[in-house]
Amino acid sequence: MDTSQYLEIFIDETKEHLQNLNEQLLVLEKEPDNADTINEIFRAAHSLKGMAGTMGYKRMQRLTHDTENVFSEIRNGKMKVSANLIDTLFQSLDALEEYLENIQQTADEGTDDHEPIIKQLNEILASGTGEASKAAPAPTSTPTEEKKKESTPENGKFSRKYKSMKLEEHEITAINEAYKKNMKVFGMTVYVQETCILKAARAFLVFKALEEIGEIIVSEPKVQDIEDERFEFDFSLYLITEADEGKVEKVVKSVSEIEEVVLEKIEKMETAPEEKVEEKVEPQEPQQTQAAAQAAPQAAPTKQTAPAKQAAKPVVNRTVRVDIEKLDALMNQVSELIIAKNSLVSLSSADSANVSMQGFHEQIEYLERITTNLHESVMKVRMVPIESVVSRFPRMIRDISKKLDKKMELYMTGEDTELDRTVIDEIGDPLMHLLRNSADHGLESNEARVQRGKPETGSIFLNAYQEGNNVIIEVGDDGNGIDVENVKNKGIERGIITAEQAETMSDKDIIGLLFLPSFSMAKKVSDLSGRGVGLDVVKSKIESLGGDVEVKTKLGEGTTFVIRLPLTLAIIQALMVELGGEKYAISLGNIQTIEEVAVSDIKYVQAKEVIHIRGMVIPIIRLDQVLDIGPREEEPGNLTVVIIKKGDKLAGLVVDNLIGQQEIVIKSLGKYINNTKIISGATILGDGEVALILDANVLI
Repeated sequence: MDTSQYLEIFIDETKEHLQNLNEQLLVLEKEPDNADTINEIFRAAHSLKGMAGTMGYKRMQRLTHDTENVFSEIRNGKMKVSANLIDTLFQSLDALEEYLENIQQTADEGTDDHEPIIKQLNEILASGTGEASKAAPAPTSTPTEEKKKESTPENGKFSRKYKSMKLEEHEITAINEAYKKNMKVFGMTVYVQETCILKAARAFLVFKALEEIGEIIVSEPKVQDIEDERFEFDFSLYLITEADEGKVEKVVKSVSEIEEVVLEKIEKMETAPEEKVEEKVEPQEPQQTQAAAQAAPQAAPTKQTAPAKQAAKPVVNRTVRVDIEKLDALMNQVSELIIAKNSLVSLSSADSANVSMQGFHEQIEYLERITTNLHESVMKVRMVPIESVVSRFPRMIRDISKKLDKKMELYMTGEDTELDRTVIDEIGDPLMHLLRNSADHGLESNEARVQRGKPETGSIFLNAYQEGNNVIIEVGDDGNGIDVENVKNKGIERGIITAEQAETMSDKDIIGLLFLPSFSMAKKVSDLSGRGVGLDVVKSKIESLGGDVEVKTKLGEGTTFVIRLPLTLAIIQALMVELGGEKYAISLGNIQTIEEVAVSDIKYVQAKEVIHIRGMVIPIIRLDQVLDIGPREEEPGNLTVVIIKKGDKLAGLVVDNLIGQQEIVIKSLGKYINNTKIISGATILGDGEVALILDANVLI
């Protein structure tokens, strides 16, 4: 069975299940008797086992199988949730994530069997049920199977019954017509082994085999329910065939993992037979996932083979799940676009004398409206809730809390805030580092907090919300805050600043030192911090996404890092400006105001040019000098200054002319120009000319 085509779906769904298991285990740790959570964990583990088995990942299947066994006992009330059990289960999730990482890199799960974890799971299972500790069972051996073995008579046959079905009038007619043609009609109930991972696939193979020797006229449950795995471990059907009973039985049993088939010859009918009421067996097993269901129709009756190990490329998850309503809106805009195109074509093909400019302009306006709506629709399709990044953090904080022996709680709000997929993919690591920073450096020890009159449990928070065309993410804590004096002394000690400079620096500038490469305040190196990955990495990553980060802190009360990110990196509203005959774009999101300043109003502070506007002293940047453009032949009396902002910092860009506001599509410069960070990209204007986009953050 070639499973490579399902690999991306498998990786995508496995990530979801593992994240779900992490979240549910955190709930279970606080609420050990929560039945809904226990059932949800059992379902997710069962689905994960089925998916791993389908793909041929036996080690992964074995580990999830043992995890599922433990939850089966908890679900049945035979075992209690303990702290040791939770720790072991988290270890098994980490091991599964390790398997997934290997699969993502090489399409193979690796060779680590994680025997110590499997041993722990089975010891917990044994002690919880009062049995002697025994070796880990193979993935095909489950408690259900053990129960079945106990109930098996000596001849090895299970006492299974045929379950008759209620027939419609047309189905009875079909049976009677078959008898007129001297054909046989069999009713049968097929029992699938309870250890079967893909029961839908087995049912499909039974149907396929029977259709080669006859015609199936009805099944219970219906075919669609069987395909969707909405059935227990048996299904019934009526078959019209020329074959005898022995052949029919042989055909069904040729499919592997079929435990029993009970046949009954159906005689000619007058009315529909009454449906026999059978005692229900165990509740329905959870459905397999989409990956398994898609694999089902191509499943082979023989054993599955592991994915090929030849030079596999890492599987990069480039998918976005989209609400069907968003796609409908997108389709609607495209159809409008086609109408607009047809209107323009008819205008261009008409007699030029009869084409009024007004009609032409109306069509252009109509086209402009459609492209704006189309842009908005595409942006909505690309938007992903930030929840996909932050949902893994509660588990991380739980582990850090245990490692550092500090009591802490993570509070999150705004997880449904949406960001462009390209930003979402990159923002995870900076947020993780800031949270670790809060847990390790920010929060004091439990004893210190109690002495200061604070709650013993420290609070870490992550809040996300939209503000205009930006998304703001705040990461902070109620810990000690940043000791500005300490940072200043460390800066002087390292030779980064002189004592004289330190005297004139504001608190904000001193805190800014923390973002310099390899500047660490850690008193001791731990595996959480002090590994050379400092706040400079956080800052450079966020700035590469067109965002910025600032710090708010109060000694003794806590610190908050405020990250500001653009909603999207693809299309922006920009101000087009001219410099020495060249056109440049500045993002409107960075622009505060535009001012006309007399040259005589320019002052100097520490040999730097500044202007004084409405009580603010703003440094000015001569773009012609920065961009190496020749100066104007004649210096004008007034300068056009575009005031840009980054957080609470302002600067004035001196430009020659303003062209106007325009919606621009950002194109990457690739590797052709890498000698400057001032240029963040380029755009192609309506006349085909290329305009460079200035990065206001870097200029400031």
